[in-house]
Amino acid sequence: MATSSVSKGCFVFKPNFKKRKISVPIEDYFHKGKNASEDSKLRFETYQLIWQQMKSETERLQEELNKNLFDSLVEFLQTSHSGLWKNSKDWSCEIKLREIPTAALVLGVNVTDHDLTLRSLTEVLQNNVTPYVVSLQAKDCPDMKHFLQKLVSQLMDCKVDVQSKEKESVQVIQKNVHYSMDSLSAWYMSVTQKTDPKMPRKKRTSSSQWQSPPVVLILKDMESFTTKVLQDFIIISSSQHLHEFPLILIFGIATSPVVIHRLLPHAVSSLLCIELFQSLSCKEHLTTVLDKLLLTTQFPFKLSEKVLQILTNIFLYHDFSIQNFIKGLQLSLLEHFYSQPLSVLCCNLPEAKRRIRFLSANQCENIRRLPSFRRYVEKQSSEKQVALLTSDKFLKEETQSLLENLHVYHKNYFLVLRCLHQFTSSLPKYPLGRQIRELYCMCLEKNIWDSEEYASVLQLLRLLAKDELMAMLQNCFKLFQSSSGKELGNTAKKIEEFLAQFQSLDAETKEEEDTSQSQSKGLQKTDLYHLQKSLLEMKELRSTSKRQTKFEVLREQVVSFVDSLVREYLLPPDTQPLHETLYFSSAHTLRQHLNAAPRIALHTALNNPYYYLKNEALRSEEGCIPNVAPDICIAYKLHLECSRLINLVDWSEAFATVVTAAEKMDANSVTSEERNEIIHARFIRAVSELELLGFIKPTKQKTDHVARLTWGGC
Repeated sequence: MATSSVSKGCFVFKPNFKKRKISVPIEDYFHKGKNASEDSKLRFETYQLIWQQMKSETERLQEELNKNLFDSLVEFLQTSHSGLWKNSKDWSCEIKLREIPTAALVLGVNVTDHDLTLRSLTEVLQNNVTPYVVSLQAKDCPDMKHFLQKLVSQLMDCKVDVQSKEKESVQVIQKNVHYSMDSLSAWYMSVTQKTDPKMPRKKRTSSSQWQSPPVVLILKDMESFTTKVLQDFIIISSSQHLHEFPLILIFGIATSPVVIHRLLPHAVSSLLCIELFQSLSCKEHLTTVLDKLLLTTQFPFKLSEKVLQILTNIFLYHDFSIQNFIKGLQLSLLEHFYSQPLSVLCCNLPEAKRRIRFLSANQCENIRRLPSFRRYVEKQSSEKQVALLTSDKFLKEETQSLLENLHVYHKNYFLVLRCLHQFTSSLPKYPLGRQIRELYCMCLEKNIWDSEEYASVLQLLRLLAKDELMAMLQNCFKLFQSSSGKELGNTAKKIEEFLAQFQSLDAETKEEEDTSQSQSKGLQKTDLYHLQKSLLEMKELRSTSKRQTKFEVLREQVVSFVDSLVREYLLPPDTQPLHETLYFSSAHTLRQHLNAAPRIALHTALNNPYYYLKNEALRSEEGCIPNVAPDICIAYKLHLECSRLINLVDWSEAFATVVTAAEKMDANSVTSEERNEIIHARFIRAVSELELLGFIKPTKQKTDHVARLTWGGC
């Protein structure tokens, strides 16, 4: 680009566009993948549809779970702010006016979920309480200057219904403002006097009639803030500016409310009017998500026992993050539709039946190759076996009926699973787990009635009292009553009969008590001889006849009935034909993506660069070092052949030998010397990179040596 100027100078030309990284669309992986088929586009569209439905369901669940917490916070903010404007001369009110209303929000150790929760809280507060809501993080506020700077900049960007002239004046103030509480109070007074903040029409409360809306300051990670910054800000805000600048604090706490008193001395914490709020437990949140996404027939996609165990273990032993669990679920869904060609049938039942009619010959062969379908064919008669293996039309008809049976199986499976959980969730020591997800994992793995835990459950059920057993039966009756299946409808009637028999037992026991009371009254009138005789007769009757009572017989019938339901409906999914179309079972693939192993990945990349680069020139036999490999790979494979201390001179010569193996150079030529310098520079760079990765380190034991830090294959 040419320029003309009187004097010589340096001219800077800014580019008109930004270089963007070219990203490959996800659908291209479905077309170019190893399992690409003629319906790759349909599989990708089905994946997108199911994931959008699951995502909207999780968002709705999070709103419902946080509703009670947000409602209580909104109520606290409204009452706290209305108390600031009461013109009361009461001593307690005057003391309260000097305190900053503070909500201590305990969110739990799942720090990765805090962002989403506080973002939703900000939207709720802006819609119901005040437009002035500011969120600050500790990393942006190392001192008081940056704290006020961030507070002012975010506060002036809040959405307020003002005229254009007022917006311009706000921008001018923001540029020339001196960051202090005095200037902030002056700005707030000027803005609130000019404009009456209009609350959204969705929810109009008494807050719209306030003289001036409060300013809500959310400290996202309170534990990370420095003590001096918090102390100075609280003291300045409460001493002079609380009435002019109505501030309300919300502390986002991950550990315990005790951290407030650990960070703030009593003189500072006494300036806060603190109220504690507790968010929902992470485990309860996980149980609700599993209940709505996996333990239902609403979504056809399911997880195998090993995959579900991996996701729950990462949740329970790593981060307690619901967002990460949902991302793992999304990855499982994507991998299922990518790797399984028959995942095109993983949709609702009417659509799956329609797609079966248009299956190609290759897809029919894929169905015949399924292990579950092959086991099903082996159990059929010889004529039917021939028809299933030769006729595509007959195969499609049979596939439709099998998918319908699989749908009915899931419907019955989840109802009986919830019924069994009602009986086992309150037993001592929880043999089958306290949460339904634990029971679900055990049922996915094997026949649960073959386990020792299930046998102990039956023994404990035979010891239950009548009130406990009736309460469990009533809960199960409500579950089965909601089902529309014929068999489960009969189950509901059977449970209703059991409840009626238990109620009739109450009436019989009352009659027996009345008769026993009348007999006891009669016995009191007899003499000693007849009393002894009657007591001996009763003792003989009890010793000779050890029959069960009516309640014990009925309780045994209930336990046998529950056992029959479990054995009939809680069969593992891998016993059902075509379960591979709905269940994702590649636990190894999921573990590779989610459980990071950086040391193994580094060794694989350096020892076999073809694994990641996919360059045919890098293919080599085991033990060989190709000269076209990256320099760091050559240096790494050479260092694996050395002992604890590596001589840099020998290492450099071996590196040069490998690099120049396929090149013919004259040792007396100038170009050969220049190339040696280049090779030496490449070697130094490769050694520096290995040192940065932690494979070697300098040593003072020998000159021109480095120490090796890793041993073994990886």
